[in-house]
Amino acid sequence: MSMQFLRRAAALSLLAAAIAIPAQAGSSASSASSAGSESSGSVSDSIGGSSKSSSGDDKKVAAGQYRVIDIAEAPGKPGATRLKLQGQGNEFFLTVPKAALADRALPAGALVQVSERPYGYEFAYADTRQAFFLALDDAWQRELRSHAI
Repeated sequence: MSMQFLRRAAALSLLAAAIAIPAQAGSSASSASSAGSESSGSVSDSIGGSSKSSSGDDKKVAAGQYRVIDIAEAPGKPGATRLKLQGQGNEFFLTVPKAALADRALPAGALVQVSERPYGYEFAYADTRQAFFLALDDAWQRELRSHAI
């Protein structure tokens, strides 16, 4: 395994644990690991329909606050919720596993903080800055998949 892969895997493990531990306080480490996978997904599977798509990149979003303007079942993805988020002249859909929002729902009108990170995007409740979902860059997602040894 390459050092870059190991560094990315370690960083993602820490991020997944940071998201999972507050919500799973008192749970076992295996619960934190599985919760981390329910709180992340690839950018290509999670983000779509950006109004910035005139540049040809509808998976790129700007950091900042976005208002939830619609919540629905994700079409063709059982167990997932699709949020329509609107910010400063930018609108996009975010598809997340229902488990990512199990502890706290996001009603229409709620604010979401989007932060660009080296691994992709972090989506957090704007009032507490607690992350509820990570959209991982596709290259990171590929590198972090389980590999047979």
